[in-house]
Amino acid sequence: MRRQTLGSVVDFAYGKGLPARARTAVGAVPVFGSAGRVGTHDRFLVRGPCVIVGRKGTIGAVHWSECDCWPIDTTFYVTAKGDLRLRYIYYLLKTLPLREMNSDAAVPGLNRLDALALEVRIVPPADQDTISAILSAYDDLIENNRRRIRLLEQAAQLLYREWFVHLRFPGHKSVRIVDGVPEGWERRPLGAVADIVMGQSPKSLYYNEHGRGLPFHQGVRYFGTRFPVHRIYSTAGNRLAETGDILVSVRAPVGRINIAPDRMIMGRGIGGVRSTLGRNHHAFLRYLLGSFFAVEDRIGTGTIFASITKKDFRGIALLHPTTRLIRGFANFVGPIDRQIGVLHNTNRALAQARDLLLPRLMNGEICV
Repeated sequence: MRRQTLGSVVDFAYGKGLPARARTAVGAVPVFGSAGRVGTHDRFLVRGPCVIVGRKGTIGAVHWSECDCWPIDTTFYVTAKGDLRLRYIYYLLKTLPLREMNSDAAVPGLNRLDALALEVRIVPPADQDTISAILSAYDDLIENNRRRIRLLEQAAQLLYREWFVHLRFPGHKSVRIVDGVPEGWERRPLGAVADIVMGQSPKSLYYNEHGRGLPFHQGVRYFGTRFPVHRIYSTAGNRLAETGDILVSVRAPVGRINIAPDRMIMGRGIGGVRSTLGRNHHAFLRYLLGSFFAVEDRIGTGTIFASITKKDFRGIALLHPTTRLIRGFANFVGPIDRQIGVLHNTNRALAQARDLLLPRLMNGEICV
C-alpha cells in the first residue's frame, strides 16, 4: 500500500451542461447531476463505466454509471491514470472528505485542486480487484432489489390505471356511466378525505449528517422510486410526517411523490398527506395522487417556480370510486406494497453493512 496524492492517480474532468428541455426522455443514456441520476438523453458525453462526483449543489457525492452517460456541468467525471481500477477509485472517493470541501460559502462548490491534493493510499491492482469485488457484491444486490421495487411499483400503477383510468374494473360491464363517470363514483376535495401537513424548515444550524435528531427533507433532492434516502437530519422542527404518510412536493417540481419510511421532519418543499378514511383508502390515495400528478407542475402558481398553498392542496378535486372497489384495490396492492417495504428495508441493511466494510477495507484494517 503506497501513499500519494489523489491527483497523481486520477483526474477530475468537468461535466457539460445539458438543460432538461434539451434532453430526450426516451433516450437510454443516463444523465447525472451532483445528486445522482436526473434524466436520460440519446447521446453520451463519457464512455462507461464512469465515476461522477458532485461539484455544485450536492458537493462531493460520488456516483457510479456502468454504461455510457452524460455528467452535467454541476459535476466532475473521473479519469484514472496507470493501472488504477475505476471501480476501486469509486469506493476510494467515497471514503474521502469531499462533502466537507466547500470552496464557497454562498454557492457550495468542490474545489478541484484541493480535492486532487488529498493524500490517499493505493493498494496493488490485485487487491483493488478483490476489494471492489467484495463491495460490488453488496451494490449488485442493492441494485437488483431496486429493479424489483421499480417492477412492483409499475405493476401496481398499471392495475390502478386499468381500474380507475380506463375504467375496466371488476364488474364494469354492468355499471352505468352517468355524465362520463361510473354510477356511485364522486368527486371529493383532498381536504375532505385526508389530513394535510405543510412542511416548514427549521434553521440550518440544527442540520447535521450524523444521525442526530430526525431525518429531514427540504424537498425532493433525496426522493427515490418510492422512499426517500435519509442524508440530512435535524434536531429541531415540528412539521412531522409519520411512517407511511404520503409525501408530496409542493414547490417545483409540484407533485413528486414518495412514502415516509420513518418519522421525519418535512421542510417547506414537502406536504404530508394521511387519509382520514382508513387503511384501505390510504393505500388507494397514494396511487390516486400518483396518477393525478403523473405530469409534474400540472397545478401551482409562482413567478419563479411552481408552488401550491395548503388551500390549493386541500381543494384538489379527486374522483373517488365506491368503497367496495377501493377495498378490492387495496387487497390487490397490499401484498405488493408490503414486498416493496421488505426490499427497501433489505437495501438499508445491505447499505449499512457495506458502509461499515468500506473504510476498513480501504485503510487495510481488513486484509484481502
